[in-house]
Amino acid sequence: MIFKSLTTRVIVISITLLTVGISAFTFLNLKKEQAQLINSARESTEILLNTIEGSIFNSMRIGNTEDVQTILQMVGRSHKLIAVRIFHPHGVVLKSSQPAEVGKPVDNEDYQLYVNNQKEGIFAGGPQGETLKMLKPIYNDQPCYPCHGSKTKVIGVLNVNYSLLETRKRMMEATNIFIVSTIAIILFLSAAISLVMLKFVRKPLSQIVENMASVEQGDLSVRMTATGKDEVGRLIVSFNSMVDRLDTAKKELDQYHFQQMERADRLASVGEMAAGIAHEIKNPLTGIAAAMTIIKEDFPPSDPRTEIISEVLEQIKRLDKTVNDLLFFGKPSLPEPTCVNVNTILKKTIMFASQHRGGKNVEKRLELQENLPPVYVDPKQIQQVFLNLILNALQAMREGGVLTITSAPVESGGETWVRVNIADTGPGIPEEILGKIFTPFFTTKAQGTGLGLAICYKLISQHGGNIFVESEDGKGTLFTVELRTCGEAMASPRPDATDQAVQA
Repeated sequence: MIFKSLTTRVIVISITLLTVGISAFTFLNLKKEQAQLINSARESTEILLNTIEGSIFNSMRIGNTEDVQTILQMVGRSHKLIAVRIFHPHGVVLKSSQPAEVGKPVDNEDYQLYVNNQKEGIFAGGPQGETLKMLKPIYNDQPCYPCHGSKTKVIGVLNVNYSLLETRKRMMEATNIFIVSTIAIILFLSAAISLVMLKFVRKPLSQIVENMASVEQGDLSVRMTATGKDEVGRLIVSFNSMVDRLDTAKKELDQYHFQQMERADRLASVGEMAAGIAHEIKNPLTGIAAAMTIIKEDFPPSDPRTEIISEVLEQIKRLDKTVNDLLFFGKPSLPEPTCVNVNTILKKTIMFASQHRGGKNVEKRLELQENLPPVYVDPKQIQQVFLNLILNALQAMREGGVLTITSAPVESGGETWVRVNIADTGPGIPEEILGKIFTPFFTTKAQGTGLGLAICYKLISQHGGNIFVESEDGKGTLFTVELRTCGEAMASPRPDATDQAVQA
């Protein structure tokens, strides 16, 4: 659970990398220090070897071998020197700081160095611990001919065995110092990194998380104070900016919601009032229409008053349609859905619409896909929607054009729908008013009520369907209606139509 924290992971990774890096650096330095100590011992031994060689040269040149033995014994008194000897190339000790080994075979390790033509070697074992053994052949020069003759090239081998016990102690001390200092540095840097991460990263991040939780719960008064200009400081500034924008957006949304509620309330009141007025107007209009029809029958067709009465009846008919639209919009009837074939509804609708006088010069194309799945709708109400959309398309093509009606099944959100497209080649709808065409009482027609498309939208919504419009000014309009199939409607029914009617 602890490693789920970002700060903890960063601290652990940083300390791990720091430990590995410092340990590697310490190891390399330790190896270097050990090599330097060994080299120092080697250099000291080599200097001592040269010094002994120079000291015994004069004595050996005059044949005074007793002085050579004395010199070796004096030099061998140093506690660092285990043995200082001269042995014959055949391996017999000739002179030594330890007189007891004179005439005896030299140590095998020393002799193998000479045989292998090696000048030095480090060997372990013995009470003195590791020993650095160095060899230097004594060559037969002209001053040595009187005693050794001229045929022998090497008359002896100078051998010094140097104890590395003290050197190893110094190496161990250096190792301990390096280890202790490395651990101390790692602990100090780990503590420093942890404190920095906890203070400058984890603490502000935890505050941001807590404040985000408060914002998530709806408290938009939360603000933070940026203490620096680093990434965390910029994050705090961005957080404050985000909360400011959320607060502003919430206030605007609340204001917009309040305005929409006021508008909905006004529309509801206007709808109720319009429905009441329409109901009061409808009965007198019926009486007036009946009376004018009777009066018209009393005049012969050639009477000029007949034309006036016909115009009055036409206006009464238009008023009656307006009243019916108001009544339907104010109090729509509940749908009575059933499973029907949408192609059948479209064929009947286009037959009725063809009688419209504005559709004589319009070419009508039906591109209906066969074997469509049935839709779950009220046939009368959906026919009213299609009729309204088709009549609008015909009225938009007064000079002629092409009306295309297509149907096809589509997949949307994992469900099967039936899509109906009604397209015309009329002048189209300007972009500035395209978003208002479903608004009640909005119309661009001189004698329109502005309720036709609003009623279509309401009816499609009551059936759980969708209606869209696409239009380009001067290139025609396309209305798309999507209806749910019977199978989808039965599997997951939409909210009850009664509730929708009440909400509307």
